[in-house]
Amino acid sequence: MSFKNILKSTVALSIAAGMSASAAMAEGQVSLLTWEGYADASFIEPFEEASGCSVSAAYVGSNDDFAAKLAAGGGVYDLISPSIDTTSIMSQAGFVEPVDTSRIDEWDNLYEKFRTADGINADGNVYGVPFTWGAISFMYRVDKFDTPPTSLDDLWDEELSGRISLWDDKSAIYVAARRLGHTDIYNLTDEQIAEAQESLIGQKPLVRKYWATAGELVDLYVADEVWISNTWAGYQSSLIAEQGIEVKEFIPVENAEGWADSWQIVKDTENSDCVYKFLNMAAGEAGQCGVSAATGYSVANPVAARKCMSPEMFDALHQDDPDYLDALLLWEPLGARIEAYTNAWNAVKSAN
Repeated sequence: MSFKNILKSTVALSIAAGMSASAAMAEGQVSLLTWEGYADASFIEPFEEASGCSVSAAYVGSNDDFAAKLAAGGGVYDLISPSIDTTSIMSQAGFVEPVDTSRIDEWDNLYEKFRTADGINADGNVYGVPFTWGAISFMYRVDKFDTPPTSLDDLWDEELSGRISLWDDKSAIYVAARRLGHTDIYNLTDEQIAEAQESLIGQKPLVRKYWATAGELVDLYVADEVWISNTWAGYQSSLIAEQGIEVKEFIPVENAEGWADSWQIVKDTENSDCVYKFLNMAAGEAGQCGVSAATGYSVANPVAARKCMSPEMFDALHQDDPDYLDALLLWEPLGARIEAYTNAWNAVKSAN
């Protein structure tokens, strides 16, 4: 049984023990703009029953979606969950408001590494509650490879034509740049970005599809259309395994990116009471155990994680070693360079 499935079998007990059975006197609502798996019914429904706050969720397929959707009408959302390369952009743009950390019961139990990260701290304020973290690893179907892949070169292998997929995201530029030997992937020169763009255009005839959502990539694997891709580590692989298909994740010799997601409060939310109830759930045992069970991701609160994870699970998810992220290339804000990266990726997708 996978770590994720074992965790699923214990998380219901954790939620039941960790949340009050009585609903709040005043009912309210909270609207999320988030990633797949972050509003899973397994922990959202108990929260709704215990808090009296109804939850609705819309999903993104890329960090670039957060700013676009908020700019188009952020008033419909109360909480967003961008990654560490995007959280500072949200605060600088005025889309989100500071978090009153005194209202987050588990704040001091969150890894200091994430609580103090530049991406959610500015001008003496905190702009996010750390939630999950992990790697953008790579994945392959075990039954399709006599020799396990170890390099990004395998995603450019002509013998795998039509069986390759990449995330439909500007991070594809990072992948191509690493393959070309450029390790400072968040500070690429115009020439290096152009090289990565040309490499991706050359790869494009080999690509079955650029995947946009977790479910889409799962379907491509299950339908035997894709054999190798990048992936949100722990999540899609477990969903594919549930379909009886053996896949394996790996970190290529050219390394992989790391990410960390935080909940941010949309500026001027009218649902502050339910927002803070949700943040307390998310940072505590119910939310941390629930999201890890739903996605397979590592979580930001090791104290909560120990309450529902076996020692083996805790170790496998690097919960005892958040510095594991230091071995990866943790996402960084691109600043003024974001347009160059985004334009290059759009040029790849529009190329014939």
